[in-house]
Amino acid sequence: MSESDPIGLARNEIIKALQSRQSGNEGRARVCARRAAGYLVKGYLEKNGIKDPGSSAIIRLRLLLSQPGLSPDVKQTAGYFIIHVNPNHELPIDVDLIDAARRLADLLLGIQL
Repeated sequence: MSESDPIGLARNEIIKALQSRQSGNEGRARVCARRAAGYLVKGYLEKNGIKDPGSSAIIRLRLLLSQPGLSPDVKQTAGYFIIHVNPNHELPIDVDLIDAARRLADLLLGIQL
């Protein structure tokens, strides 16, 4: 799958995230969910004629968060993906990034993952 299909790439990352969680690798599941979010933001940027800043999910998410007029739901959901893990490699808040990626897909693009 190529970068020209960000939704397909996001779907693949969600599948990988679920597989990682099922095998007990929550850290890997978070990484895959974050990559899925990055691809979703790429799709949103393309849809809205905004230049993609590059292939990093974090850079894309930061660009998204800098856009005026985003709903509080989009800001909160996208913000989950740029929270740093603590020294125990855990998120400091109780959030499921796979669910957050699915919510972001709905909020940004009106699609279900």
